[in-house]
Amino acid sequence: MFGKADSPAGMELLGQEAAVAAAAGMVFALTGGLGAGKTHWTKGFAAALGAGGDVTSPTFSLVHEYPARFPIFHFDFYRLDSADELIGLGWDEYLEAGGVVVAEWADKFPDLIPPDAVWLAFSVDPDGGRTVSPFNG
Repeated sequence: MFGKADSPAGMELLGQEAAVAAAAGMVFALTGGLGAGKTHWTKGFAAALGAGGDVTSPTFSLVHEYPARFPIFHFDFYRLDSADELIGLGWDEYLEAGGVVVAEWADKFPDLIPPDAVWLAFSVDPDGGRTVSPFNG
């Protein structure tokens, strides 16, 4: 779940490792700038849980749903301006739907993230690699 990756495939491997511990009802709150690897991590995460098809960033659609061992609800808060917009998308219903929620840019609305969420910080290293570490607010 945590570690360094030198390629998109390496970031997907970190996502696959995180999926081993995933269970229905969990929320993964992802933070980090553009290009830090959040979507590649999610691709690996979803693949490890059996999601078929292409996993893409929901930047414009705001949420993608992937059928898998349990449903995966992939959010991107980047284009949202307010917590009310997120709630209007059915955020609370998704949290209660018995799937796994992966939220990119989760630090935009930290008050809406459940207290037991797994927070991950994504960063770009000086050498161009990517690092996933625990997020400390």
